[in-house]
Amino acid sequence: MNVKTHWENVYATRAPESVSWYRAHLDTSLALIERATNARSSSIIDIGGGESTLVDDLLLRGYGNVTVLDVSRIAIEVTKRRLGSPAEQVRWLVADIAAVDLKPHAYDLWHDRAVFHFLTTPERRIAYVRQVTRAVKPGGHVIVSTFGPEGPRECSGLEVVRYDAASLHGEFGGHFRLIESSKELHQTPLGSTQQFLYCYCRIE
Repeated sequence: MNVKTHWENVYATRAPESVSWYRAHLDTSLALIERATNARSSSIIDIGGGESTLVDDLLLRGYGNVTVLDVSRIAIEVTKRRLGSPAEQVRWLVADIAAVDLKPHAYDLWHDRAVFHFLTTPERRIAYVRQVTRAVKPGGHVIVSTFGPEGPRECSGLEVVRYDAASLHGEFGGHFRLIESSKELHQTPLGSTQQFLYCYCRIE
């Protein structure tokens, strides 16, 4: 089963509020985004944003240049229906982040919560970092969140790679200047906890 088929199946069979990574509001991500760029005209891309509520909260805060990318068309359609007419303000991309052709230097800020840790081969991680390097403007901001060192070893039937701040930053390289990192305990809808790591970098 390829990546797209796997995730289409997940979103076709699970309610948005039942998946383990669900949060009603991504407060940590929102705080980092607002610290990184308070200009409401900033161009933001949310990687793997499928059924996430981040786009809802960004629109409510007045951000008007938001792109949501997800490999699952089903997930994106769910979010469009949830948003209603405000969905027309968002650019939607159905694509595999390791293979999509993003416009160069198109984004001021790149956000990813819970995609990068699914890239278990060096080839896909290298392709991802190349996308970030190409798509984010020089001086732009990159926020990536993965499972931390004490996080799960697998999720949704797939193996994942767990990171600490040093190992995650090491995947991106020296021209990504690490501004800060933090860990968060996320409580899943079933009541268990997952450790997430957040790294916020600036491209130099």
